[in-house]
Amino acid sequence: MERVVATRNAASRLPDGIEPQILEPDAIDGMLPPGAVHQGLAVRAFPIEPQELDAICTPPDGRSVLVLDGVTDPQNVGAAFRSAVAFGARAVILQDRKSPPLTGVLAKAAAGAIETVPHARVVNLGRAIESLRSHGYVTIALEGEAELELADALEDKRPAVIVVGAEGKGLRPAVADACEKRARIPIAPALESLNVSVAAAIALYEAQRSR
Repeated sequence: MERVVATRNAASRLPDGIEPQILEPDAIDGMLPPGAVHQGLAVRAFPIEPQELDAICTPPDGRSVLVLDGVTDPQNVGAAFRSAVAFGARAVILQDRKSPPLTGVLAKAAAGAIETVPHARVVNLGRAIESLRSHGYVTIALEGEAELELADALEDKRPAVIVVGAEGKGLRPAVADACEKRARIPIAPALESLNVSVAAAIALYEAQRSR
């Protein structure tokens, strides 16, 4: 932690060894974004650094890997991290330049998950997916128009790389083409698509269950 600030009341609840700067509630309000709820305590933390793809994903150990292609909404990315932890994913892979930083709204949506599951940022998602396939993963692109259902794609007993794209745009063609399989989550005809974080959660659950 870089800095801890707290009201006197909040400081009395902190563990031994943490020495906050004591401030009035209004002063803490002014340090935070509008509407932020701090309950008398705020921390400036060091950023969580990405790791190397091979270091966190190889060799395969049975767990799934989640890849987010073009998902820029911090709340969706945070929710996807939360699902990754909930369903035992090994890592989350993001595109380097087009993914939001792991701070603020994203960290709140993740509810602690960004500190629990490692992540990598890569320049070229297609090459990263091909690399993971060469290491022994089955790589699956989630696409609503695919003929193959996800449960059938997961009959392959290799650990899965689940690749999801942004709402509306979906997966970029080059990213989808890098995947070994394309599969869909069957949903009612009345609904066109699922929220990307919901789709990621369902896919990770199915991948865990199929193992």
